[in-house]
Amino acid sequence: MNVAHRVGLPRDEFGHLLGLAPEHLGDDLCRPPAATINHIAELTVAHAPWTDVAQLLTQQAVVGALGVWDYLITCAPTPLEGIKDAAASFAVVADTATETLTVTEDGEKVIIGHLNHAHLANQAACAVRGFALGLYRQRLSQAAGRPVLPLRVSLAARAPRRHDTLTELYGTAAIDFEAPSSSLTFLAADLEIPNPLAQPGLPHVLRQVAERQLTTATPLYDWLHLFRRTLSVAHTQGTSTLAAVAQRMTISARTLQRRLEDHGTTWNTELEVLRRTQITQLLQETDYGVDAIAARTGYKDGRSLRRAVHRWYGTTPSALRDMNASSSG
Repeated sequence: MNVAHRVGLPRDEFGHLLGLAPEHLGDDLCRPPAATINHIAELTVAHAPWTDVAQLLTQQAVVGALGVWDYLITCAPTPLEGIKDAAASFAVVADTATETLTVTEDGEKVIIGHLNHAHLANQAACAVRGFALGLYRQRLSQAAGRPVLPLRVSLAARAPRRHDTLTELYGTAAIDFEAPSSSLTFLAADLEIPNPLAQPGLPHVLRQVAERQLTTATPLYDWLHLFRRTLSVAHTQGTSTLAAVAQRMTISARTLQRRLEDHGTTWNTELEVLRRTQITQLLQETDYGVDAIAARTGYKDGRSLRRAVHRWYGTTPSALRDMNASSSG
């Protein structure tokens, strides 16, 4: 998104895409779909050459921008061990159905491979491939504490008219274009040097964090899923009004209601389902009183909440809590 802004792409051309709401961009556990990222890339290369986009993406990718995945490389005992960990946890930062990172040791050489399944002539895919190799070289250099230069670069892209930006990005003019897949070839000795910033035991912790992220991540599948997550966040923050949620999703309240109708539901239905889920959870997992739960979930008072619980379950909040305690016992 930053690169799209840098090349002059208006935000209103992509801000509506699934997964780009502020609460999703700020949550490491949210996984915007690959289709959203690919579409932004397609729009961006329409405003700038793919070689420039690849360079800009690499410049934006400072350490930490990709979360724990970055530190798997930069905190490992050696750059080689770090990139191996990064390959094993590649799903933390990429859709492995379309992108693959490989590490191949071949005698005195190590080949860092990146496979993107899009067509060779796809400019957006070329930008992603060019960026991926630039990112790997950047992280390996940071892990080594000095620039690490590849012996050769192979890119699954047609040769551009000028590729001085790529020469600068990879530190070499030895670039082969129209390769079956993209890769960087290094001397093994350059990737086996001790990392001056390595911390004993930290890679093990980082691998656990990466694994936990993968198991707890929240994929954003469709518009209705996006709406429900946005509504949940707004409700938690006490701003679950139609106007406030519509603003978060960068659409008008009327459009929001129409989209809900298209998905066979309504604002009131979705809000009640959310409240029912939260109230049931609070009754079952806490000892909060009915009035306190009503205040937390947007009901006027305990009496209104009791009526809602009776409508949903045909019983009282106390009875529902007792039933759960009995089943747990």
